[in-house]
Order: sequence, then C-alpha cells, then structure tokens
Amino acid sequence: MRDLGARLAKVRLSRNLTQARLAQEAGTSLPSIKRLEAGRNSSLDTLLRVLRALNLGDRILDILPNPEVRPVERVQHEGHERRRARTRTEAPKASDWAWGGEEDQ
Repeated sequence: MRDLGARLAKVRLSRNLTQARLAQEAGTSLPSIKRLEAGRNSSLDTLLRVLRALNLGDRILDILPNPEVRPVERVQHEGHERRRARTRTEAPKASDWAWGGEEDQ
C-alpha cells in the first residue's frame, strides 16, 4: 500500500496537482487522498477515482489477464460462456497423493 501511495503521489506531483485539486477532480475528499498516498486503508472506489482523474483508469486492467474464453472451452460448453463456478463434487482421495518417496514403498 505504501509503494502504491508513493507512486500515486509522484504521478500527482509530476502533473503539478495539489492533493486538494486531485481530490476535487476525483470527486473524493482531501483526507481520502492523504490516506491513499500515505499507504493507509483506503477504499477501492477512492483508488479508481484517483486513477481516472490521473488518466490512468485503463491501466488497472493491464494487471488482470484477459478473461476471454478459449475456443476449446467454448466447444466443451456447447458455445456458451461460463457464468458461474462449479463447486467440487468430491474431495481428493487420500490415495491420490503421497509424501515424497512413499510412492516407491
């Protein structure tokens, strides 16, 4: 959190913005900006607002992998994209694994 806050402060300063001006442009409070830049607890909403105000909103998506469904998965699911995760129906069996070196015994 401290590293993120420090980087945001550097970007803000490189754009010659005061914390008060950034708070105004982001639509958030000055104490929220101070908390975020200090690396203290802050909301995701505040972070996203600040990133948008600094024109960095699209960059947040760069850290996430592209969720596009692979063609093989689409065929397996008969052309439908997955909309929910399925719980496992059975737990792994104890006989499916062994401690190192036990499989030879």
